[in-house]
This record gives sequence, C-alpha cells and structure tokens, in this order.
Amino acid sequence: MVLRIILIMVEAMVRLRLTKTLFCAAVVLILAGPAAAQVDPWEFEVYPYATTGRGVIELETDNAVIANGHSQGGEGTAAGTFRSQGMWYNQWEFTYGLTDRIEAAAYLLMASPSGHGYWYAGSEYRLRGRLFDEEVLPVNLGWYVELEWHKTPQFDDADIEVELRPIIEKDFGRFSFMVNPIFEKVLKGVGVHEGFEFGYSIAVHYRWMRELSPGVEFYGGAGLIDNTDPLSEQQHYIVPVVWGELPNGIEYNLGPGFGLTRGSDHVFVKFNAELDKFVGAIFGPSSDSGWFF
Repeated sequence: MVLRIILIMVEAMVRLRLTKTLFCAAVVLILAGPAAAQVDPWEFEVYPYATTGRGVIELETDNAVIANGHSQGGEGTAAGTFRSQGMWYNQWEFTYGLTDRIEAAAYLLMASPSGHGYWYAGSEYRLRGRLFDEEVLPVNLGWYVELEWHKTPQFDDADIEVELRPIIEKDFGRFSFMVNPIFEKVLKGVGVHEGFEFGYSIAVHYRWMRELSPGVEFYGGAGLIDNTDPLSEQQHYIVPVVWGELPNGIEYNLGPGFGLTRGSDHVFVKFNAELDKFVGAIFGPSSDSGWFF
C-alpha cells in the first residue's frame, strides 16, 4: 500500500512539473529589490471550488509545527519578534454555509512559540463562494475575501490586512488540480503605504480511497508585486500529503513540508482536521439559473 501511494504521488508530481517550471520562470522574471514576502503559517490549506453546504456548520483546526526553522524573529514563517524554530501555529476555523454557493467563516489564530506558552495571535473573517455550477465553465471558478484583524505584534506588525484569492479547479480523471493565487494588502500598520503582496497555494490531489488518498501541495510568497524579493529570500514550500475522510466523518490532511529556498523554514509538519454538521439553513435554495448567490 505504501509503495502504491508513493508511485501515485510521483505520477502527480510529474504531471505538475511543467506547470511548476513555468511558474518558477515567471517568478524569476519579476525579481527586483527587497520586500517582505510572507506565507501564512496558520493556513497551509488550498481552497477548493466547492463550498460548505447551505445550513451546514464546519469546525476545522489547522496546525503547523516548525521542526527545523530559523533562530531569529522576522525570518521564515515568523513575521514578528518570536523565532520560527519550534513554533506551533494553531488555527480554529468556524464556517457556515449561507447559501448553496456562499459561505462565511471566522478564525481564531493561536500560537505556541518555543518556551513562551500559548498565545492569541489574531482573528480573521472571510466570505468565500463559487461561481456558476460545476462544469459549466472549462474550469471551476470561485472567489475568496478575507479581513485579518488585531494581529499580536509578536507575530505580525500589520494591524489590519485584506486578502483576495481567485479559486481555480479542474479535474482530470482521478486527479484534482487546485490553484489559489493570493493577493494581500496592509490596511493599517507597518506596510500600509505599500502595494499588494503576491503568494500562492497549489494542490494536486489524487482520489484513491475515501479514507486515504495522496497528494502534493505547494505554497509560496514572492513579496510585493511591484518590488519582489530576491529568489533566495522568498518562501517556497513543497508538501507531500495524505488526505481523506475517516468513518466518523472527520476529514483530514497531513504531511511534512520542505522549504525550497534559504528564506524558507527548512522543515515543518502540517495537520488539518474538520467536521461538518447540518444545523439549519437561513436562506432558501439557490436558483438553478443563478451564478453567484
């Protein structure tokens, strides 16, 4: 079984090789002066086209432990004064399906720096939706808007930020390709006069068994769109994962992450888990002829 999983993951990585090569070439072409490229370590997750069902509430926890990181604050995944080495990033997400196409969510960000206890690190609020019904367009499209608020300075010196993500998904047989370009802008705090930062999260998942399937994910940040970091100072990660749904309805996604540049943390481990429950709908069914609500 283990050998078969490895072979499937290798096949997925080969299929993605050309896409990855083109992406890296594009990043190199836009290199310029220094900026502050960051990857959100609370959210090593790639969002799919599908949204939480209408009237369903979802409880999710996303976790990342930096097994081999940096020894100083402001390096790797650490955007504040605490170092990334030994950091446990812990996020709690509460999502509710408003309609058949739109969901709302609130996040509680917690963290445990090595030797410094368990801290509140911030809050986030978002809306996410899907456009049209599945397979109407050549690729399935969605959208994502998030407000990040009250970041603790020890973890992030930007008080308020907004994050925008187009969501792109396409299935090829048992393979699902998901791409989330990320555009982030500081609205208050350090960096408020700067433009948008660019990052990405990409996943290639293979549907093997309901309980256990393999995949590979990529995460990265290049800095400001108009003033990107040198490639060595950017963060780029590759994360082989296993994912699935357990008999009790708990969905999971876990795996080790490996930094690909000097500016990245070297090794981390992610573990995400979620559980859905129908609690009652506020709105009626979406129109079959609709494309947004």
